[in-house]
Amino acid sequence: MKLIDPIVQFHAELQQIRRDIHAHPELCFEERRTADLVAARLSEWGIPVIRGLAETGVVGIVKNGNSARAIGLRADMDALPVQETNTFAHASRHPGKMHACGHDGHVAMLLGAARYLARHRDFDGTVYLIFQPAEEGGGGARRMMDEGLFQRCPMDAVFGMHNWPGVAAGTFGVTAGPMMASSNEFELTIRGKGAHAAQPHKGIDPIMAAIQVAQSWQTIITRNKSPLDTAVLSITQIHAGSATNIIPDTATVIGTVRTFTTGVLDLIERRMRGIAEHTAAAFDATADFEFVRNYPPLVNHARETAFAADVIRSIVGDAGLDDRVEPTMGAEDFAFMLQEKPGCYVFLGNGEGGHRSAGHGAGPCNLHNGSYDFNDELLPIGATYWVRLAEAWLRKS
Repeated sequence: MKLIDPIVQFHAELQQIRRDIHAHPELCFEERRTADLVAARLSEWGIPVIRGLAETGVVGIVKNGNSARAIGLRADMDALPVQETNTFAHASRHPGKMHACGHDGHVAMLLGAARYLARHRDFDGTVYLIFQPAEEGGGGARRMMDEGLFQRCPMDAVFGMHNWPGVAAGTFGVTAGPMMASSNEFELTIRGKGAHAAQPHKGIDPIMAAIQVAQSWQTIITRNKSPLDTAVLSITQIHAGSATNIIPDTATVIGTVRTFTTGVLDLIERRMRGIAEHTAAAFDATADFEFVRNYPPLVNHARETAFAADVIRSIVGDAGLDDRVEPTMGAEDFAFMLQEKPGCYVFLGNGEGGHRSAGHGAGPCNLHNGSYDFNDELLPIGATYWVRLAEAWLRKS
């Protein structure tokens, strides 16, 4: 593994930064302490800073030479509303809030790259260091863009990275095309007519209608879309009734849909609505169906993916890269940036959890789990990747 020596020598301080952020988690659009820390470090290293995009967003600007070329490197900053079960020294000090997805490590890795780039500047052009708020459901990427990110920071391409538990620490995974799924949610309310449960003929049972809808929706996955197209339709909540002897007026069905393409998503939404409305009508009930599209599919661009893969190989060799990693049905709002700019999103293996110090929780070291902790051994690896990616993209002619 070919790591950058000054970054390796900065490892202990990067770990201290990462653990400090972990101990002080902040939810989406509340990342004020984290943003202040990031801005202070960037300023300390002589890097001009833009603040205020999407409330708490921070962008550092590192320039060198005369080239108009530019690259964006993005890290997310927000934590999750999760109760941490770890008890080690850097565990969350805020009940109900936790860096359970490794965004603390993402911030620290990009800060490590920022420090090196500011001190060495072995490139010709501009590196935009994007510290984004509100990835976890807040759509911070889209909001930064809506508030002028790409106008104020014109870049040719943008790149992202996420740690990935269960993959050997320090190895990378990437694939061209769909890498992560779209994230969408639905809520169906069937409106019937309440009645005594002993006299069901005097009412219109919304529960039976909801059951029929729920079962029929699964045929969209098995009979309407192509078997070659991947999609998930999961019902995660059903709410109805308040007593054993009452047929309620309404029943509510809630869940999520994930796809890798917008075309498949369009099909699923259309069929869900049609099935819900017509099935409800068959029971003399009515249906109110709401479908919300949160994050689009994250689709890596072929040219930029090949470029990133070459950079990764130069650091970890062929054995350290899976360039056809299996996509995940999880979602990421970096997808919005890839809709506007070419770029690539990569996974960096976080290991199986053996890195966790004494005092970790009893659960697995998985994302969005109370026992999770970022693997600090990744800090110089991720920072080296960011530096080598920027230098290669802006290589001096």
